[in-house]
Amino acid sequence: MPAPLAAVPARLRVVHGRGEPDLGAAARAVADLLAAFGKDTTDPHLADTPRRVAEAYAELLTPRDFELTTFPNHEGYDELVLARDIPVHSLCEHHLLPFHGVAHVGYLPGERILGLSKLARVVELFARDLQVQERLTQQVAGWLQDHLGSRGVGVVIQAEHQCMSLRGVAATGSRTVTSALMGRLRSDERSRREFMSLAIGTS
Repeated sequence: MPAPLAAVPARLRVVHGRGEPDLGAAARAVADLLAAFGKDTTDPHLADTPRRVAEAYAELLTPRDFELTTFPNHEGYDELVLARDIPVHSLCEHHLLPFHGVAHVGYLPGERILGLSKLARVVELFARDLQVQERLTQQVAGWLQDHLGSRGVGVVIQAEHQCMSLRGVAATGSRTVTSALMGRLRSDERSRREFMSLAIGTS
């Protein structure tokens, strides 16, 4: 059941709540890693690499705070709202290599509708972390279901993992697809089929 109107604020400040990264410690660790592989960190091309890598990982692992904005659903719109092809960039927690692709995020509105750009913000909130794709998909769907008061939420993520394409089996171009369905998009077969059809073209 959708949350009561009063339970869903018009504006909710979303703060990631993670501490500030220790860039100095990260840079020293990168320098140690380079040295372990026999690289000369005094070489002009590598001298500033530890700092740059530390700052790059800090950016990849720190989501931006944002304001979740919802509006009254005065028109009583009760059909699916779907944002397709939201870019996803994250880091595999097993190899610290990137995976990237797209997310398709949809919901069935209750008493409020969501500012559409916020769907991408929620994806980023959980993608900027050490992740596995299965957990990421579930986290995005669960967070939206908990905070939006919708009648259902669906998330599909399609991504290529560099830990699979650049090493090991070297399956370049292979994509992993995960889905998480909640509320009516899980329990109602017609709604589920509609979401999956619009998201990734399945029937």
